[in-house]
Order: sequence, then C-alpha cells, then structure tokens
Amino acid sequence: MKSPVTTHILDTHRGRPATGILVRLERKQGNSWTIIAQGQTNGSGRIDDWMSGPVEKGQYRIAFETGPYLKSQYQESFYPEVVVEFLLNVPTEHYHIPLLLSGHGYSTYRGS
Repeated sequence: MKSPVTTHILDTHRGRPATGILVRLERKQGNSWTIIAQGQTNGSGRIDDWMSGPVEKGQYRIAFETGPYLKSQYQESFYPEVVVEFLLNVPTEHYHIPLLLSGHGYSTYRGS
C-alpha cells in the first residue's frame, strides 16, 4: 500500500534521481514539530512506503538532508537542508511532494 504522503527527489544537475537522501516527515503540534516518519530515498529517488494508514488534517513538513548527498556528487551545496511545509487539508487524498534539486537551487510543487 502506498503511503498517503510520498516524495521524489530529482537531481536536476545530473538529470537523475537523487538516491540515498535522508528525509523526515514531521507534523506540527502546538508550537513544536513531531517526527512521524523517516526514510531514505531509494534507487529511483522516491520514498513511497514510510507510513501507512490514515493521516490527520494539519500542518506538515518534509526535511530533506541535501548537503551530504550533494557533497557525495561533488557538487557545491548552498542548501545543506531543504524544508518544505505544507497543509494537509483532506486526509483521504494522496499528497506527493517532489523536490527538484541542484547545488544552488531547488523547487517543489504538489505532485500526483
């Protein structure tokens, strides 16, 4: 079963999936963040199995530890970590948060 929240990282400098990046999924509770899942991107740059079952409506964030990966690819890293916050408003929907990454920039969007 696919996780209700998934991610995918593409290394836009190399034109390939970014494998082996450590990633945390966190949920905001009051004024603090609680880790609800952790994982590492697979050979296709994806994490689609880090949680199962329903999720609660709320504010979430995904933290991508990009610095070690970029260093391993001999790329300069301006962003050692990328954090993407998002609102999960409909718990029955699938939320896919892709990251397009290079040493000096990144972008994200809500995927499908």
